Amino acid sequence: MTDPATGAGDAGGDDTDLDDDAHHTDLDEVDDDEVDDDEVDDDEVDDDAGNRLVGAIPRNVVAYIARQIVDEPDAVVVEADERGDRIDLRLHVAPDDMGKIIGKRGRVAQAIRAVVRAAGAREGVEASVDIVD
Repeated sequence: MTDPATGAGDAGGDDTDLDDDAHHTDLDEVDDDEVDDDEVDDDEVDDDAGNRLVGAIPRNVVAYIARQIVDEPDAVVVEADERGDRIDLRLHVAPDDMGKIIGKRGRVAQAIRAVVRAAGAREGVEASVDIVD
């Protein structure tokens, strides 16, 4: 072991010499096929670009919530109208499930609208929900 103050090693330490070449990779050994010239730096990726659907998060949120509430989750249909940075969602459920989706005094419907509005805000779109028969 080396004394940091004097730079001298102690006699009882390990005398193993480490070869510097054994600890780093020779660049000539890297195969050119392993390196992709088209790789993009993570800092250059635009998260808002690509093939994402506008309003996908609010649409999925309303569908998920509705399917959890109703008795017939297969009857839940969500239609969307996209207009720029706004998405209007229309929720269709089975006639017997309308009362569950609306709730007493419309409280369940209001809660669904609030959550979907927040999900849209996170995505940068204004989302609204209409419950239709």
